[in-house]
Amino acid sequence: MTATAQHPGVSTEHASLLDALESEAIHIIRDVVAELERPVMLFSGGKDSVVMLHLAAKALWPAPVPFPVLHVDTGHNFPEVLEFRDRTVEKLGIELVVASVQDYIDDGRLQERADGTRNPLQTVPLLDAIEAGRFDAVFGGGRRDEDKARAKERIFSLRNAFGHWDPKNQRPELWHLYNTRHRPGEHVRVFPLSNWTELDVWRYIAREGIELPPLYYAHQREVIERDGMLLHPGEHVEVREGEVPQIRSVRYRTVGDMSCTGAVLSDAADVQAVIAEVAATTVTERGATRADDRLSEAAMEDRKKEGYF
Repeated sequence: MTATAQHPGVSTEHASLLDALESEAIHIIRDVVAELERPVMLFSGGKDSVVMLHLAAKALWPAPVPFPVLHVDTGHNFPEVLEFRDRTVEKLGIELVVASVQDYIDDGRLQERADGTRNPLQTVPLLDAIEAGRFDAVFGGGRRDEDKARAKERIFSLRNAFGHWDPKNQRPELWHLYNTRHRPGEHVRVFPLSNWTELDVWRYIAREGIELPPLYYAHQREVIERDGMLLHPGEHVEVREGEVPQIRSVRYRTVGDMSCTGAVLSDAADVQAVIAEVAATTVTERGATRADDRLSEAAMEDRKKEGYF
């Protein structure tokens, strides 16, 4: 496989695949903007949402991105990611809507979980934000390779008036034709990265020169080992008896709550080193580093049925 002249280090085969994935995602984004009235894009500052926003800007250039971005802030997010989120939307001049889980806990609409994990608490603030904004399409960065529940969901996924997903009632998507019809109160979840893999995402980041929060690359960080995961001790992760904090060279494959997202041992300090590392792994990023997906065999699907992404 030879590198292309335009993108050194990217083989002709990989460049062709990335072109096809990019073209599909751009088609999906343009279709939503043309067919639906009030789209919104989930944007947390994580790598998949960063790539999705990059694709939206590319799809609609030279016009600015015409819809807001939405982040359901659990209150346990990594500070580096929140800083990156705010800097990115300011640079692009996009409206940022924040739905705060902490606000729901403070006024009693939600209660803290016994395990301290807040990711499963995002569903109610998300659905309320969709209703308040009257959004009829919600872009998400979910990919089919992440989890078997995401693997079975369509690119355009109808949600009923309660935000629920019925995996047995999905629309066919033949010849890249998508059905955006919905009743008042319903909305459509749209996943432009459905057919991408983690490796595709990283190769695209390398090709496009996309900036990410620094915690995606290897750095020295204090961690503790808990249930086979490396967690960063601090305000949201208390050190338990028998746990010994250590400084290790780690990076994050995915970012969620600090209380449920683990790091991986790594020396991959740049994008090409990360690509080599991801190419060699046999465990999905969520399976390796997300405690919220270990709650049960069907944890993700149960949350999606209730309205989660």
